[in-house]
Amino acid sequence: MKHDELIRSAIAGLLALGVASVAVPTAFAKDADTEKCLGVAKKGQNDCGTAAHSCAGQSTKDNDPGEWKRVAKGTCEKLGGKIAAADPKDGKDKK
Repeated sequence: MKHDELIRSAIAGLLALGVASVAVPTAFAKDADTEKCLGVAKKGQNDCGTAAHSCAGQSTKDNDPGEWKRVAKGTCEKLGGKIAAADPKDGKDKK
């Protein structure tokens, strides 16, 4: 019985890896069509950590100017936010 469970677990793991390998490139492609937008995240819906906390989903108020959310390119300022500035050292967004 344990041998069958081991085989089923191994097959399930391989299937999960196959699904994950398809999802990862899609996530990177989405980043090219989005931008980090400061000040538009609703309470608990920010996309990443800040100096105040370390995780996504931990913003404590709506539209906090220090919190950011990924939005479609060209829509940040229309939503009332500010585009996160790039870090001059590496060209990546500061937040």
